[in-house]
Amino acid sequence: MPSYIDLFSGSGGLSLGFEWAGFKNIFSVEFDHEICETYRYNFPDHNLIECDITKLDDEQVLKLVKGKRVDVVIGGPPCQGFSMAGNIGRKFADDPRNHLFKEFVRIVNLVKPTCFVMENVARLYTRLKGETRREIIQHFENLGYVVDARIVCASEYGVPQNRYRVLFIGKLTEDKQYQIQFPEKVKSKPPTIKDAIDHYPPLKSGESSTIPNHEAMVHSPQMLEKMQYVKDGGTREDIPESIRPQKGDVRKYIRYDSSKPSICITGDMRKVFHYNQNRALTVRELAAIQTYPDSFVFLGSKIKQQQMVGNSVPPILAKAIAQSIKKML
Repeated sequence: MPSYIDLFSGSGGLSLGFEWAGFKNIFSVEFDHEICETYRYNFPDHNLIECDITKLDDEQVLKLVKGKRVDVVIGGPPCQGFSMAGNIGRKFADDPRNHLFKEFVRIVNLVKPTCFVMENVARLYTRLKGETRREIIQHFENLGYVVDARIVCASEYGVPQNRYRVLFIGKLTEDKQYQIQFPEKVKSKPPTIKDAIDHYPPLKSGESSTIPNHEAMVHSPQMLEKMQYVKDGGTREDIPESIRPQKGDVRKYIRYDSSKPSICITGDMRKVFHYNQNRALTVRELAAIQTYPDSFVFLGSKIKQQQMVGNSVPPILAKAIAQSIKKML
């Protein structure tokens, strides 16, 4: 059974997809205590290390691996340094806000997996006319990996959501012409948001159900009044001008379009409304759009639950990635 290490695991979207594809967990690392509780609840057999990865020294990492072969290291290190870096000639990896990227590189260098998968926001691909992408690739090439990067859209892999992310995939090989395998797109039309969540019992503002995480948030009377005007797939322009919010994010005060895949799920979807119910989506519905099964339970505060779901790699996409990695081992 091929093995993996999951860095910056979050609630475990990548882990779940790799498990579905038949990989075995060596260990995972996550810093946030609330998130760790959700991960442990859903993966009781995994070795989760709850710590700041910068405090996990080389000796501890090697002890955790115990001389086992590591087939793949996976993860999505937070990369914040977009605006400042570049403006003053600073390299991506030199921006202190991207020190976690260096931690990912450090652990790959230490355990020398056959492959690695690094997932991140799509704009990393084009940032500074591709300079950042080339810099990231160079870091791994210096360790002996052949690396390729590609932007993928989750809806092309069976996820009911238009979510664009960049994948950096590497293979440890001396064959510089080696062709990296990316996940295969599904041939069928992408599922819609309605396909994903229409079976859940309807809820009004503040109502809950017996299904884990299927609880509607409480909306103010003013918010309920505004949302009743927005039609399926509509925007704030549907709201009468006298009560329409004039400022703010154009991605707020809109309704999901039931005939299409969902817009990208983020950590805060409170002002995006269900296509035919007057409320925001529940954590359970957001998780279903991310392709988590109903058996996967999110713990902690509602805000933290939404953040965990929004920051996840959709498990179905993760499984497709895992299957492509299998072919490279």
